Amino acid sequence: MAAPTRKKKKKKIVGGGKKSEIWEGCGWIGGGAGGDTVGIVARLSECIASRGGNIHSVDFTYNPMLWPRDVLRTDFLNLSQHFSAQRSTVRVPDLDPKYKISVLASKQDHCLFDLLYRWQEGRLPVDINCVISNHDRLKDNHVRRFLERHGIPYHYLPTSPGNKREQEILELVQGTDFVVLARYMQILSEGFLKAYGKDIINIHHGLLPSFKGGNPSRQAFNAGVKLIGATSHFVTPELDAGPIIEQMVERVSHRDTLQSFVVKSENLEKQCLAEAIKSYCELRVLPYELKKTVVF
Repeated sequence: MAAPTRKKKKKKIVGGGKKSEIWEGCGWIGGGAGGDTVGIVARLSECIASRGGNIHSVDFTYNPMLWPRDVLRTDFLNLSQHFSAQRSTVRVPDLDPKYKISVLASKQDHCLFDLLYRWQEGRLPVDINCVISNHDRLKDNHVRRFLERHGIPYHYLPTSPGNKREQEILELVQGTDFVVLARYMQILSEGFLKAYGKDIINIHHGLLPSFKGGNPSRQAFNAGVKLIGATSHFVTPELDAGPIIEQMVERVSHRDTLQSFVVKSENLEKQCLAEAIKSYCELRVLPYELKKTVVF
């Protein structure tokens, strides 16, 4: 269940001759495993109306003076318990802290730096706790300079086949709301996933058809593919098989060089990952049937 509020608007209220703040957002309720529970919408609308709110299509408005944040959370929690929802989430971005995340990356910088830039521009509702990498970057590297300038810790944890440094990573990501793998080329074990216990979002190059092993872009280019793609998904114990959040594709042709091919592929990865994170933070991603999602 989720009731996000995306933005704050000020509107005039008829009567009284005064202005009052009205907060606008979206709400969804996820029921039990059956998915066919009757009365969810009725109870939700009754809850909103009882607090002076009003429903407009899938959006609802409410006045935080009449419906305080803590009461809002309690009301929706009661609804989730009534319908045996497996998960209940309520966020009001203008009131609640931003999502706290950690980012894991390997040698490639394009997804990592794109996230840092979007964060700097305020285009992603997150606070970056730290960046963790299994590849070192020199002090004058553009990523290191950016992180140092903004006070974001950088942790270099070299890995080996016998030591993935998972316990150290786990300690560094404790307290975060979710983790982002920005082209982190290491497989996280099932034990790590269980110990962390929260969502992890990954970006997969997703070239079509799939090319495994080293340098997939060159493999795809040499094979003369006509369509490339990127897929952002949740991390599960099964490699690259978690529920899909976002996918993007783009056409390529014989006119593309290897360099333009790689640029197009990396641009897709950056956009796809950023859009997945944005959708997730806006509570527009609803997992269902174990391996699927609905993205509103």
